[in-house]
This record gives sequence, structure tokens and C-alpha cells, in this order.
Amino acid sequence: MSVSSESTTGAGTASAPPAPAPQAPGRHRMTVVLPADLHARPAGRVATAAPRFASTVRLAYEGRTAAATSVLALMALGATAGGTVELTAEGPDAPQAAAALAGILAAAE
Repeated sequence: MSVSSESTTGAGTASAPPAPAPQAPGRHRMTVVLPADLHARPAGRVATAAPRFASTVRLAYEGRTAAATSVLALMALGATAGGTVELTAEGPDAPQAAAALAGILAAAE
């Protein structure tokens, strides 16, 4: 299993002072090397977990993307064992959403 992550926020540059107003939603990316094909069971688990978060999560595989909330779209990615899937979450709980869904993918059987 291999998982890596990268997180950014829309809060401006390092030289600018932080804005007192609410920050723009964060973005968090993770990559997962699949231990098994992304078939109906793991796709269903991802699609069931994704709506629990306020963030929007998309998965990408070999140039194709899919919303994490759609079982059929996830299966249509055609992601296979050993392939690398990139998750991108955008929203207030992006790191938590990406980590939770990456965990589901990393545990796929």
C-alpha cells in the first residue's frame, strides 16, 4: 500500500497577512496505489463515505476523472490493481475527506 498527500489552502501568499474573514476552501491531494481493482465493492464503499464530508472529492486515473459519490463513475475509471489513483478534495474538511477515502481505497480487496 502506498499513500502520499499534499495540502494547500486558498489563504494567499506567505508574504501577505492572513485574512480575518473566512478562508477559501482548502485543497488536498493524495495518491493511492491500489492493492486490488476498483470494482463494485470498493467503489460502493467510497461512494457511501464521500457524502459524509462537506468537501467535493474527485478521483483521477490515467487521464479520466470521476466524482467520488458515483459508484458507476468510479468503476468506469477502469482502475486496476497496482495502478495509481489520485484523489483531490476541495472544501472545509478536505484533508479528512481525502484521508478517509484513501484509506478505503488502500484497503480494497
